[in-house]
Amino acid sequence: MTDPLLTVDQAAESLGTTARFPRRLIAERRIAFVKVGSHVRIKASVLEAYIEGNTVQPIRRRRSRYGRAA
Repeated sequence: MTDPLLTVDQAAESLGTTARFPRRLIAERRIAFVKVGSHVRIKASVLEAYIEGNTVQPIRRRRSRYGRAA
């Protein structure tokens, strides 16, 4: 098994949030998860895909040749 299963606390740590945020993602079914008995685990690849899918790229502004009007 090359794709490790993370606990909710480990997922929260990698996201830089509290455990409440990944739990909310799970409750709202916004992220895939694995149930192991009564435990919930998140695959590391799923977490990476979530981060990649929610990454917002910066807008490149074009500089005007003439500058701003006064």
